[in-house]
Amino acid sequence: MGSIAKKGLQQYLLQLQHHPLRTKAITAGVLSAISDIVSQKLTGIQKLQIRRLLLKVLLGAVYLGPFGHFLHTILDKIFKGKKDSKTVAKKVLVEQLTASPWNNLVFMLYYGLVVEGRPWVQVKSKIKSDYPKVQYTSWTFWPVLGWINHQYVPLHLRVVFHSLVAFGWGIFLNLQARSVALPKAK
Repeated sequence: MGSIAKKGLQQYLLQLQHHPLRTKAITAGVLSAISDIVSQKLTGIQKLQIRRLLLKVLLGAVYLGPFGHFLHTILDKIFKGKKDSKTVAKKVLVEQLTASPWNNLVFMLYYGLVVEGRPWVQVKSKIKSDYPKVQYTSWTFWPVLGWINHQYVPLHLRVVFHSLVAFGWGIFLNLQARSVALPKAK
């Protein structure tokens, strides 16, 4: 069994080397799917909601994976691949002041408008009430992981590391974004 896992990891790393954007997009999509399945089960949904699951895969594969790929590539070019403490702190700060608020807002908009199909007024209200808590929680959690990512993880694996951690973060966001009390618009 160990050799199968080892071969699988080797193949994955080879794909990551030859097709980095595609591999990161697929990875983000798959991890978004698993995260959503766990979220659905944690919230008591008995029968898996396939439409919701596919929409979350789409968000991961089309937006999160590619966004992370380009973000880390750009940050590495801006900061010339440096990994000294001062540079890593700057990378984390830039990431937390730009990508973090943006990604959390995009997720809440996408979840409310597309996944749940809520009207703009309800989504806007939900964001107004919950976004500050989500962003504050993000700023207490992600900077430490961003530091680890920029300091110790090679560039080609940063999005994968981020996606693995985002698995748990996605569960948190799902639980925060869902609108239990709001009736679905017809």
